[in-house]
Amino acid sequence: MNVKEFEGTIAVIGGGMMGETMVSGLVKAGISPHRLRVADASPARLDYLRERYGVASAATNADAVFEASVVLLVVKPQVLMPVMAEIADVLEPDALVISLAAGIGLARLEAALRPGSLVVRVMPNTPAKIGAGMTVISPGRHVSADRVGLVEALMGAVGRTIVLDERYQDAAAAISGCGPAYVFLVAEALIDTGVRMGLTRDVATLLAGQMLAGSGQLLVISGEHPAILRNQVTSPGGTTAAALAELEAHGLRTAFADAMLASAARSAELGA
Repeated sequence: MNVKEFEGTIAVIGGGMMGETMVSGLVKAGISPHRLRVADASPARLDYLRERYGVASAATNADAVFEASVVLLVVKPQVLMPVMAEIADVLEPDALVISLAAGIGLARLEAALRPGSLVVRVMPNTPAKIGAGMTVISPGRHVSADRVGLVEALMGAVGRTIVLDERYQDAAAAISGCGPAYVFLVAEALIDTGVRMGLTRDVATLLAGQMLAGSGQLLVISGEHPAILRNQVTSPGGTTAAALAELEAHGLRTAFADAMLASAARSAELGA
């Protein structure tokens, strides 16, 4: 489905960074700003979004979802359930509710609404800000294939999407959802060490940033196993081999594995 074909009203609950990302992406994709209605606890934030994107604003969450065809819940996990309670009695019976909150499972979301409600759990990431996001989509049991297609089109406005069974959400989020933070930490280490070795910070940032961006594109576009791509850079007895030996000696693989397992465990705690 092309997102431009969608003609309903979209309510966005939460106008923070990711809420703005969704608003911006949808407007760029062809959704009329007049069909986007945003609610946020901060009046100043609503004023900003209305002035910048031309969207409508709502005084309350309930006002935002009134007669909306799609509801995007872009709030922190700790406040998601109170928000659900606010809107449950106001939602249209066939409204599609899309939660972007980490950890909160479909069963809990569905239980907070009327029986048979259409609920989808998604997990985007911060590169969505530049239209290069990766979103994992897990539909609830009452969501039809055409509605899943609608979610793919809407989330496709900010990057690529993949539909997975909910049991894979925590694992997928540990890679793509949290992954940008891992990458930025690596970038920070590369840049700081480059400065230590005599490069200016601007030059080190350019080198690290373009290297990470290009390497990611090469991995996705080539379809090659990362070990093959790594070997293509690694000459026997060369500089890359020496660097990789140090990373392995410091337990890089174990560190990433432990980080991802910790992320998944925390996601499960948030949903409990």
